[in-house]
Amino acid sequence: MSEASESSEVGRYGGPSGVLPDRTGQAEAFDAIGRHYDDAFPHKDGQLAAGRRLADALPPGARILDVGCGTGLPTARQLTDAGHSVLGVDLSSGMLDLAAKNAPEAEFRQLDLAALRAEGPDGVGLFDGITAFFALLMLPRDEIPYALRLLHGLLRPDGLLALSMVEADLDDAAIPFLGHTIRVSGYLRDELRQAVRDAGFDILDEDTYSYAPASTDVPPEHQLFLHCRRG
Repeated sequence: MSEASESSEVGRYGGPSGVLPDRTGQAEAFDAIGRHYDDAFPHKDGQLAAGRRLADALPPGARILDVGCGTGLPTARQLTDAGHSVLGVDLSSGMLDLAAKNAPEAEFRQLDLAALRAEGPDGVGLFDGITAFFALLMLPRDEIPYALRLLHGLLRPDGLLALSMVEADLDDAAIPFLGHTIRVSGYLRDELRQAVRDAGFDILDEDTYSYAPASTDVPPEHQLFLHCRRG
């Protein structure tokens, strides 16, 4: 994809319609879940390993965007502890309140992924690395390619992306989650690889984890972690 076409795609992304989507229900659900989230998901081995790998691969003091940062644990805290500069973004003000306490060295902003821009009044600039751990799960599938291109455009040349998704053939499906209902999407692994490559990334490596939450009505899942470089 050329720089010009990529800029055009990113410039109109608010979902395929070009209008910022209304995710009020998702944000309210995670506001209510708040501190219970880390109790229900205490074991984040895959996320910790992927965060460590990214932290070690980047030069000291690198600038990293943590998309869907949640409570700031473990990723924002892990990356700031490693000496990097972190901007965490999330839809949920409740999650961000917790993140500010859990990772005080990071900066946090309440933003929809679809609203991220490098330039402009609310621009976030460019980054050496991006983490998107399960953030794309919250999007309808027809938004995910646009979101991946947007993240590609926020990376400096040869910048790194650490991406995770749950392997599932789902599109904007309503599921019960910690006493609330959220909407999630997923890909089978070959489809995910293709979507990532189509967005302009080279996949350097991948890991798979089988994960069962500690206390939730969500069934065990297969987590896919892709380690990518901006092509």
